[in-house]
Amino acid sequence: MASPDPLSAFFAEVERRAYRQAWFAVQDEDTALDLVQDAMLRLAERYADRPAEEWPLLFQRILQNAIRDHYRRSKVRSMWTTLLSALSPSRGDEDEVDPLDTLAVEAASEALQPPHVQAERKQTLALIEDCVARLPLRQRQAFLLRYMEELDVAATAAAMGCSEGSVKTHCSRACHTLAQWLRDKGVEL
Repeated sequence: MASPDPLSAFFAEVERRAYRQAWFAVQDEDTALDLVQDAMLRLAERYADRPAEEWPLLFQRILQNAIRDHYRRSKVRSMWTTLLSALSPSRGDEDEVDPLDTLAVEAASEALQPPHVQAERKQTLALIEDCVARLPLRQRQAFLLRYMEELDVAATAAAMGCSEGSVKTHCSRACHTLAQWLRDKGVEL
């Protein structure tokens, strides 16, 4: 089994990107955090003894499977919730939201930029995130794996469980959609 230091370093390197990828998929902060944590645990438990070069692809495959499993479970849960909701009395919203849970942490390098550059960057990033969130699931997965995770076509295909041609098609469509949407919003490419 590998020592915890290289595995911890790997997790520190991928955690933010993995969270963003999971958040784009499920659109819920808590669920995205749970999915990333579960994927990290599975990698540590089952594949820590593998060479470190294999971890990125294994981790992406585990994360994508966790996202798919989440959708399957939520589909079944939704069906049962709908069926059983007629039987239970409705309750008020008792959940409290902790404002500290929703604070975004800024990178130190961004804090050093002039305010107008930070504002433009945040606006453009928000537009891109909004558009990526609107992409169909497979296009979003391919785009995030190829361009955010910087996996090659073969590794992306392996992580998504599809052919390399499908990855290229999904990426191409996602890029065209993003470019058109950003042009429509007035962003110069």
